Amino acid sequence: MNKARKTLLEKLFADHGQSLVRFVTRIVRSTEDAEDIAQHAYLRLQKLSDEKDLENPRAYLFQIANNLAVDQLRRGKLHIEYVNQQLPAEGATATDDDHAFHQSPERVLAARQQLQAIHDAMDSLPLKCRQAFLLHRSRGLSYSEISREMNISVSSVEKYILQALKVCRKKVGNL
Repeated sequence: MNKARKTLLEKLFADHGQSLVRFVTRIVRSTEDAEDIAQHAYLRLQKLSDEKDLENPRAYLFQIANNLAVDQLRRGKLHIEYVNQQLPAEGATATDDDHAFHQSPERVLAARQQLQAIHDAMDSLPLKCRQAFLLHRSRGLSYSEISREMNISVSSVEKYILQALKVCRKKVGNL
């Protein structure tokens, strides 16, 4: 990293570090998570391969942090939905499904491993691919709605979602 780039990051951290953490804390409702996300935002900014000067580095840093926070919330929502699907139906009795009330440690571990594989798959996807997939699966948007929101073609949306599904299936299938 060149000296000018390092100085820019140090200045951003000194000038906006605490406000960035407060901003992210309002999104994720956890100071510890916000501090982690802020650190990842600085790392992402540092990894920029394009060495041109940013027009507004503070705004770019806050946008990176916002995206990371939203991604974390979406992963949390996916986790909750997955866990809820694994729980027995409300009102079920032990005679309906005896095994549903007795989650074995092996089954819980297998479910956690599958969930972690899905999180890893999401993290490995390119940004637009992950965004299209999450808009479809977590917000329930149609392909045409996603194409309008992301300003891309419907065929690109189809390609991104197909790519995400392939990566998820591969990661979960490797367990």
